[in-house]
Amino acid sequence: MKKLILVCLSTLYLLSACNSKDEVGYYFSDSDRDTLLVNIISIISERPAYATDSTKHQAKFRSEFVSRLSRFHFVKLTKDSLGRYTYLISRPVAGRIDLRRGVLGTFTLKSNSLQIDDFEEVANTPHFDEETVKQRGEFLFKELVKKGNIIEYITMKHYVEWPDASLIYDKKKRSWVSTIGL
Repeated sequence: MKKLILVCLSTLYLLSACNSKDEVGYYFSDSDRDTLLVNIISIISERPAYATDSTKHQAKFRSEFVSRLSRFHFVKLTKDSLGRYTYLISRPVAGRIDLRRGVLGTFTLKSNSLQIDDFEEVANTPHFDEETVKQRGEFLFKELVKKGNIIEYITMKHYVEWPDASLIYDKKKRSWVSTIGL
C-alpha cells in the first residue's frame, strides 16, 4: 500500500513538473484552460452574427465562441505574485488559413472562478505563419513579463502591428479603438 501511494505521488509530481511556469498547463487543467480560452475568445474575437458589444456575452452566443476554440491557443501564460496573468495567444487571421496573429496582454480572474476581471490587450503582432508568431511573440512576451510593458518595441512594425499611431486599446471597452479624431 505504501508503495502504491509513493508511486501515485511520484507520478503526480512528475506530471506537474512537465509544465513550466510560462505554460498554461502549469496553472490550469485542460478543461479549465478551454473554459478560460473561450472566455478570452469572447473578448478578442469578432462578435457573433446578431450580437452587439453589449449582448455578445449572453448565453445564447456562447456556443459560437466555443466553436472557435480549436482555432485559438495559448502559446505562453504566466502568473505574477499579485495574481495577474500575462498571456500570448495565437489566433486566426480573418479569411486566411495560412496566417496567424499573436495577441499579448494581461488579465486577472474573479475570485474562485475562470471569469475574466481586469483584461487588457497590450499588443497584436502582424500576420505571420505560426512559427514566426511564436518566435516574435515569445520575445515580446518575455519582455512584457520582465518589464511590465513593451513600449520600446512598439515601433518595430515587424513585431508589433498594434498599438500604433491609429489604434490604441481601450480597457473599458475591451477593444481596439481609433485614435483618429481624438
